[in-house]
Amino acid sequence: MSSLDHPAVAKVAAALAEAGRHDAAAGIRILPAEVRTAAQAAEALGVAVGAIANSLVFRAVFADRTAPLLSLTSGAHRADTDTLAALVGAESVEKADPAFVREHTGQAIGGVAPLGHPAPVLTLVDTALRAYDTVWAAAGHAKSVFPTTFDDLVAVTGGQPADVAS
Repeated sequence: MSSLDHPAVAKVAAALAEAGRHDAAAGIRILPAEVRTAAQAAEALGVAVGAIANSLVFRAVFADRTAPLLSLTSGAHRADTDTLAALVGAESVEKADPAFVREHTGQAIGGVAPLGHPAPVLTLVDTALRAYDTVWAAAGHAKSVFPTTFDDLVAVTGGQPADVAS
């Protein structure tokens, strides 16, 4: 099975097409090696590291529940968990373990896409990504990426634009 045939990549392609983002679905690229960091993805694509939308899944702890929080963060900086908590009204935001990430996204860390999850995930989209005409996001597998824009990331995820860095 090639990476393009991977079930998570196929689900992301279908979600992009369903959202009317046919160019993004058709633009899914399978890279020769896994790119689990923004720096690796940027190098493989020949783009600025800031144009990479890192899909970072956190465990947001609210007074009455715990929920996944997806921060689509520019590869040029780090998301600040205190800032994330304040943005979503959580008591705290913690790093999620691999099982939590897979449970809520259906995808493994290193290849988590902004969409194609079993259920909607509360999402913040880093406003720093607005600086790039083309933004690259994971497509469900550590070797797959797709081109998009800041505005499309906000639209297809139902996300909230936010300054996620400290």
